[in-house]
Order: sequence, then structure tokens, then C-alpha cells
Amino acid sequence: MAMMNIDAGDGRQAGSQGTGAMLIVSVTVAALGSFLFGFDTAVISGTTEALRQVYGLSDNLLGFTVSSALIGTMVGALGAGRPADWWGRRPVLAVLAVLFLVSAFGCAYAWNWYALLFFRFLGGVAVGGASVVSPMYITEIAPAKRRGVLVAIAQLNIVVGILLAYCSNYAVAALFGPENPTNWRWMFGVMAVPSLAFLVAALIIPESPRWLVKRNRRREAEQVLARFGHENPAGEAGEIEESLQAEMTGVHQRLFQRKHLKPLLLAGMIAVFNQLDGINAVIYYTADIFRMAGADKSSALQQSMIVGLTNLVMTLIAMTLIDRLGRKALLLVGSVTFVISHGLAAWVFATHAQGWVVIVALMGIVGTHAYSQGAVVWVVINELLPNAIRASGAAVVCFLMWLLCAGVSWLFPVIAAKSGASAFGFFGVMMVLQFILVWKFLPETKGLSLEELQKRLGVKE
Repeated sequence: MAMMNIDAGDGRQAGSQGTGAMLIVSVTVAALGSFLFGFDTAVISGTTEALRQVYGLSDNLLGFTVSSALIGTMVGALGAGRPADWWGRRPVLAVLAVLFLVSAFGCAYAWNWYALLFFRFLGGVAVGGASVVSPMYITEIAPAKRRGVLVAIAQLNIVVGILLAYCSNYAVAALFGPENPTNWRWMFGVMAVPSLAFLVAALIIPESPRWLVKRNRRREAEQVLARFGHENPAGEAGEIEESLQAEMTGVHQRLFQRKHLKPLLLAGMIAVFNQLDGINAVIYYTADIFRMAGADKSSALQQSMIVGLTNLVMTLIAMTLIDRLGRKALLLVGSVTFVISHGLAAWVFATHAQGWVVIVALMGIVGTHAYSQGAVVWVVINELLPNAIRASGAAVVCFLMWLLCAGVSWLFPVIAAKSGASAFGFFGVMMVLQFILVWKFLPETKGLSLEELQKRLGVKE
């Protein structure tokens, strides 16, 4: 690697030479954590009917089985911050890859329901950790003018992971026959392949320059910034050092204090609405929703792929818009189309409608999430949180997000069995509230350095 031979004083030239390869490779590798996050999230949707039969699960126990991974995500999200600060972002990504790998094999070979719960929980720990560390790493290495689209690659990989999980489930059912009793094991086991690739790739990327400055390794940080194409590595390293001054001089930065309250509340607000937009109720139970609407098992898996493809297309559109229109505009427009889509979904359940209208309703919800909340959430959370508390703050905010996700995923099949219209009606009301709060309180963050955003939010170290 030529990274260690870059002269920090010639950052502009080095940056122009290194912009393409290393930045894109590092972003892509980090985003593999997000890919596995998406794959693990969606793969369960193809196994729910088999799990009901194999383990004799009621609606409540099925909801718990699905949410067992989400209990793990809360542990992973809350526990990822300190290791990422102690050891660095890169080693933690490698550890998460190992957990994904163990979870894939464990779920595939689960010998009873309790074993399945344990390995789903372990995979959830990896998902929770990846939801914190992957976008955090990308946020910290990306130049300000490209940060939105680069962090959105993490969301793109989540979406690709979801789509490939749907495709993988469909392929397994097609290969072995939709009634094969071992299909669900293969569906879980497929995740071992990308997990192994993530583990190998995580060992080749550089460390975050902001973590290096935090560890008094400024020269290395300048070299990494230059390699990633930042226009003024020395100047930016100085800004990072200034923003971290209190922590670097030994003053402990408590997370919960007045100066951090505003960014924490704003990041927490976005995280809460990310779950109350109903996306995970749809993602986890896509095939079940289609079966409720009258589709057979094979058709339900095929229609799930259509929803996953919608997710991918709308995410790609969002990536072209996020650094042009900004984060706030996407959230506001998304709130409106969410209300329309949830209203249609509520009508579907209330009238027991079948056919294309069911697909349109779910495509509306998933597509809206993809171009608004899904594209914005990981960008904004890490932009709003100051350098000194980004790891610990992101851990707390993601813990809150996954806590809500677990609640939604556990309760949705129970509530939907009684009144699906009420469930989607609730999500619609939450999106009205999101529109009001985002319009009134959320600042636009596009095009500003992380240190400049920190100053604008009134955080002085």
C-alpha cells in the first residue's frame, strides 16, 4: 500500500490521485456490514410459515421469534460504541463479520427452537453493531460535498441485501420445491457467503481519520484524508483536532449533558420515525401480508421480490437527490407519500381487497421509505452528532431505533391478525407528526463539514 508514503504537506495532489480507488473500496467494504444488515433483516420473511409448522408457533411466538434478532440488535447497537472508540472502527467491523458468519451457520443447523433464537439473537448483535459502525465509518472518511451520497451507499447495500434475501428465498424454494421442509435452513445458511467476504475485506481498509486524530496519530490521519481525496488534509486534521480538544487533553466528554442535548434529540427524532414509518412491519412480514391477501406460497415469495426491487430503484433515485435537494426535503416529501401509501394499505385490510392494489400499497410504503427515511437516516444521525460523542451517541440512538423495531415486529402480526387497517392507520398518523417536527426543527446538513455542523448546532468543546 502506498498510503504511508504520502507527504501530508502535499495533500491536495495526493488527494486528487487517491480519490477514486481507496475511497470507493473503503466505502464499499464498510457498506458490506449494511448489506448483511439488510439480508439478515429480510431473510426471515421467507421462513415464517415453515417456522410456524416446525415449532408449532402461535402469532405471539412467531412475533417473538422474528424479534429475537431485534433484541440482539439493541445489544449490538448499544455495545458497539465503546469498542469502536477503544479499538477503532475497522477492527470492530471485522468482529461483526465473524458474528454474522457464526449466526448464518447456527441458524442453518439449529437443533431446536431455543438454538434458533440464540443464533438469531447473535445475528441481531451483528446487525445492531453494523448499523452503528458502518455508516459512522463512511461518514468520517467522506469529503463533505460527497458525504450524502457515500453514506447513502450504506442504505443502498441494506436495500440490495433485502432484495437478494428475497431472491435467495425464492431461488431456494424454486430449487428444492416450495414444500421442502428444509428450505428454511438453506435460506438462513446462504448468508454465510457474504459474511465470509465481509470478514476478508474488512482487513484491507484504512482506519477512520477522525479516530486516528483522537488517538494522537494526526500524521496518519492526514495521510488517510489525502488518500480519500480531501482537498486540504492538514487543515481538516486541524479542525478535527480542535473539535476533539477537550477529550484529547483528558477532559471526559459525557454524552448526556446540556451542550449535546440538541443534536441528540434531533438524531433520536429521526431514529424514532424511521421505525414508526412502518417499514419493518412490511419487510419482515412481506410474504405473510401477500398470503393474507390471497396469494399462494410461491406467488407470495415472487411478489416479495417485486417489493424488494422497488426498494432498490427508489434508493438509487434517492442517491442522486440527497446531496442536491438535501436531507430535509426528502423527509418532508416522504412524509406526504407515506400518508397516502399507509392510507391505501389500511383500506386494503379494511375491505379485504386482493390483487394489484396490495402490491401497489406495499410498493408505496417501501418505495417511500427508500427515497426518504431510508436514504436519510444513517446520513443525518452521524452528521448531527459531534465528533467527541459520535460513537457513543450513535450507539444510544441506534439502540432506541432497534428497541422500537423490536416492538413493531413483535406486535405487528398480533395486531394485523385482528385489524391490519388499524396498524397501517397508526403508521400514517406518525408520518403526519414527522412532517410537522421535521419542518419545524430539523436543520439542513448537506454540503457542510462535520466540524462546521457541530458549530452550527451550538456544540463547543
